Amino acid sequence: MISNRFYYLVLAACLVVYCLGAVMIPLMDIDASQYASISREMLERNSFLQIFDQGQDYLDKPPLLFWLSAWAMKIFGIYDWAYRIPSLLVLLAGLYATGKLASLYYSKDIARLSVMILASSQAVFLISHDIRTDTMLMGWVILSIWQLAEWFLFQKWKNFILAFIFIAFGMMTKGPVALMVPGFAFASHFMAQRNWKQFYRWEYLIGVVILGILLLPMCLGLYQQYDLQPGKLINGRPIDSGLKFYFWTQSFGRYTGENFYKEMGHFTFLLENMFWSFLPWIFIFLLALLTAIWRIVLQKFSISNQEELITLGGFILTYLVLARSQAQLPHYIFVVYPLAAILTARFIYDFLMLNQYPKWFKPMLFWHGFIFSVLWIAAGIIVLFVFPGQSFVFTLLLVNGVTLFVMSYKRIAVIRTQFLLPFFITGIGVNLLLSTAFYPTLLQFQMGNNAATFIKQKQIDKSELKLYGIHNSNALHFYANHIFPFKVSKNDFLSTEKVLTSKDSLVVFTHVFPEAKVVHEGNSFAVSLLTLPFLNPATREKETPRYIIIDLDGKP
Repeated sequence: MISNRFYYLVLAACLVVYCLGAVMIPLMDIDASQYASISREMLERNSFLQIFDQGQDYLDKPPLLFWLSAWAMKIFGIYDWAYRIPSLLVLLAGLYATGKLASLYYSKDIARLSVMILASSQAVFLISHDIRTDTMLMGWVILSIWQLAEWFLFQKWKNFILAFIFIAFGMMTKGPVALMVPGFAFASHFMAQRNWKQFYRWEYLIGVVILGILLLPMCLGLYQQYDLQPGKLINGRPIDSGLKFYFWTQSFGRYTGENFYKEMGHFTFLLENMFWSFLPWIFIFLLALLTAIWRIVLQKFSISNQEELITLGGFILTYLVLARSQAQLPHYIFVVYPLAAILTARFIYDFLMLNQYPKWFKPMLFWHGFIFSVLWIAAGIIVLFVFPGQSFVFTLLLVNGVTLFVMSYKRIAVIRTQFLLPFFITGIGVNLLLSTAFYPTLLQFQMGNNAATFIKQKQIDKSELKLYGIHNSNALHFYANHIFPFKVSKNDFLSTEKVLTSKDSLVVFTHVFPEAKVVHEGNSFAVSLLTLPFLNPATREKETPRYIIIDLDGKP
């Protein structure tokens, strides 16, 4: 079913899109630019155990992403693509692990399908350039699940040790969730097998020792920065123990109310967001999930030693736990997308190769044809109308993509097993346009990278520039390779300084500094909060705030 040529062609195309996004798209405020800025500051301060964000204590995320990104920037320089390299490598390792895990229980075709589905999902295209902790977390978690599965099947110590190393890396990336997901996956698996002895193995004690050793540097840093200095304020709340915050408040505090964040707490929030983040596979995945649930119900929640419940149990239990949290964001569910990809691949194999659901073929074909047509129309609007006047190359890519999409449907009429072609053509083609024509242009409206470019080009003395009355852009600090301080009053400024502020504040400074001169003006739109009026070129100007850089003494 899945030839070598087709398999490697799809993966190569996905990799090309990842790499284009990594080098062409500037870092987006808030999370990605903040983590890059923290990594740069870590390198600058040479402080790897105690973490700071613009000189202030930082406690929200564990340090592994910052460590690896800082080391990458030490080797390659302070570039956004250097910041992204470690996460991309872990993501690719996660794709490999997804295929290896699937191959332990299913055919080679299902294993390959699993990798292709995950690689071409919208979530993976997004987190390959908008690097957050979830990119690494996904990779470490599926690597640990794969190695644990190998160990349970073949009892090789190297698999056991690697599994707990990967769990530790995941915990140092985003906390205890990296231990919880494998625990949910294998607990459900062994319960369905009635294999109770797996819950009481002495080897787990060695795993705990491995975790303790690897987590020790991070714990030491937390202890030094917070436990020895209790009462520090984080998000306006006193922190008496960094260790307690990491192991309890940040994860379980989302259920007890101790956590600072409370947003998007309804049960279906993550599922709702899967409708965009697991495109183009979401509707097949939902069928796969329902049929898998129905199958295990018919089997009275019992499986043989040759079957697995790792994927279904791991996905459902993780979802149930995450969905009960008082604070949710769309990317929280990405950690189990490798498991979702395997579930989807198994269903597709049954559907196409074993012809188990023949009556579903035409409805699924028509439905996905409609959905994909909408996606291509949206891509056309983006290329031709949202940001008009772009290179003819993007129009050519659009025309070729639509042509291939239409031709793929004609092939399905002749060869039924070509059903998957429109999925890959649409997923890869639309994201190719997003990564080259949309995001790079969109990010030109973000203040931070735009202002940093001007500062470098004009060789402005960074020590003279201060911020006033404008949002804090981590992209500015990262791309300018400097932390710009804020001042709270216009009277705190000296005439020898320059100020970056909103355009509305110009009158404030010209009243105090009559010689003040605007040396630069640019857009200051929050690109992560897109609106229809902004996407419409006719109304964009009214939706786009402006920032200015003022030379207060007006001298060159």
